[in-house]
Amino acid sequence: MVIEAKQVSVIRDSKYILKEVNWSVKAGEHWAILGLNGSGKTTLLNMINGYLFPSTGELQVLGKIFGKYDLRELRKSIGWVSTALQERLYGTESVEDIVLSGKFATIGLYEHPSQEDRDFAKSLLDRLASGHLSNRTYQSLSQGEKQRVLIARALMSSPRLLILDEPCTGLDIFAKEQLLSTIEKLSYEQDAPTLIYVTHRTEEILPTFSHTLLLRRGQVHSSGKTAFVLTKENLCDFFEAPVLCEKLGDRFLLRLDSQPF
Repeated sequence: MVIEAKQVSVIRDSKYILKEVNWSVKAGEHWAILGLNGSGKTTLLNMINGYLFPSTGELQVLGKIFGKYDLRELRKSIGWVSTALQERLYGTESVEDIVLSGKFATIGLYEHPSQEDRDFAKSLLDRLASGHLSNRTYQSLSQGEKQRVLIARALMSSPRLLILDEPCTGLDIFAKEQLLSTIEKLSYEQDAPTLIYVTHRTEEILPTFSHTLLLRRGQVHSSGKTAFVLTKENLCDFFEAPVLCEKLGDRFLLRLDSQPF
């Protein structure tokens, strides 16, 4: 089991941020997490990454029980790509050094990487169609290029779990589709990590995401196979509004229903 949450709650100032979350992710599954702002997505991610303990309930990630394992070690097996991380990185560093820092989970490169490490970093950039960026400074990249570099950085430690936290934020339509194509190719690689893709847009849920979790006001609304979760009836109930979910090709397009009756 990759993730096993049983009755997990997070309480702050006597208020539930997450309430009685039950969620299982098995090996071989890739999941999307869909929720509006304030739904608890960030809190759930922080907890999975070992930066936050559940107030109640039991959480296991990659077979390690929270409270019985050094979470600093656990984080080495988890890759995390987040726009918030961009703000913490040193923009004047080279792309190659940014990627290399992923092996040591540091902001900035303070270790002396081996030639093997450098070769691996270059191979990751090549896999993500970013090899030509290797000597550029991070701050000189476009938003889409930065996100691909962050994915390479996350893969530097060969993680078993890769979390993509709204990676398409701020991208134009062309950069977004290019990044989604990159993620889809990654998911089909032989030794691909389990992917957790967090979004508030159904059209970003690729066919490789076999399962979807709907999170609303800190609680699991529904979860399961994507085709059964992203239905008109279920999404109308989830969003508490009349919506239409149309399948265009292999993607789901959500829009408000202008004629609900």
